[in-house]
Amino acid sequence: MKKRVGALSWLYLICFMLLLYAPIMVLIIFSFNATNSTSVFGGFSLYWYRELFRDAATITAFKNTVILAVVSSIVSTVLGTVSAVGYHYSRTRWYKRALMTTTNIPMMNPDIVTGISMMLLFVFVGTLLHVTGVLGFTTMLIAHITFQLPYVILNVLPRLSAMDPYLTEAAMDLGCTPVGAFFKITLPEIRSGVLAGLIMAFTLSLDDFVISYFVSGPTFQTLPIRIYSMTKKRVTPDMYALSAIIFVVMLILLIVINVMEDREIGDYRERRREARRAREQEVAVE
Repeated sequence: MKKRVGALSWLYLICFMLLLYAPIMVLIIFSFNATNSTSVFGGFSLYWYRELFRDAATITAFKNTVILAVVSSIVSTVLGTVSAVGYHYSRTRWYKRALMTTTNIPMMNPDIVTGISMMLLFVFVGTLLHVTGVLGFTTMLIAHITFQLPYVILNVLPRLSAMDPYLTEAAMDLGCTPVGAFFKITLPEIRSGVLAGLIMAFTLSLDDFVISYFVSGPTFQTLPIRIYSMTKKRVTPDMYALSAIIFVVMLILLIVINVMEDREIGDYRERRREARRAREQEVAVE
C-alpha cells in the first residue's frame, strides 16, 4: 500500500512539473528556431536573439521596465522595512490592526480595480492642478510602490519576530542610539527578509501588466504593455527570446535568494548552538 501511495505521489509530481514547466521549455526551444514558425522547429539558430537587440522599441520598453522595477523596488523596500519595524515595536493594538488591514487590501483587491481607481485618482489630481498628460513614469512608479509594499512588509515581519528582542536593548544599554542600534543590530538580523522583499518587489514590477496598463502614458511604455500591443498583430519569435532571457534571470535570482536564506538559517542555528554552549559553561562554572 505504501509503495502504491509513493508511486502515485511521484506520478502526481511529474504531471504537475510537466504542466508547469513544459510551456516554458517549449518557449525556450522555439526561441532558438531558425524560422518564424510557432509549430515547426526548423533548426538551431540565434537569429531571433540578434533581431531582439535590433528592435529599438522593444529595447526601450525593456529599459523602461528595468528602471521602473529597480526604482520602485528600492523605494518600496525602504518604506516597507520602516513600516514593518514600526509595526513590530508598536504597543498600540488598533494601530497594528489598522496597518495590517491596510496592508492586506492591495493584495486582496483585484488588479483591474486597483488600476482603474488609481488612474481616476491621477487624472483627478491632474485636473485640479491643471496638468495635462499626467499619466507617465511618475504615476506608474507610485502605482508599483503601492502594490509592492504589502509583500515587503510581510517578508520582513517574520524576521523581526524571530529576532532576539534583547539584542537591540543591549546595544542601547551599551550607549548605542536607536538609529545606530537599528543599522548595527536589527538590519543585519532581518537582512534576508529585506532582500527577499526586494527581489519579490522587483519581480512583481517586471510582471505587472493590468495596473501598469491603466496608469501608463504615451511617453512611457513597459515591456508587458509592448508585448500586449504586439498581440494585436502577431507575436514574432524575438519575443520568445526575450521571455527566455527574463525567465533565466528570474531563475538565477530565485537560486541566489534561496542560497542566501539557507546560509542565513545556518548562521542562525550556529549562533543558537554557541549561545547554548555558553549558557551550559556558565551553569557548569556556577
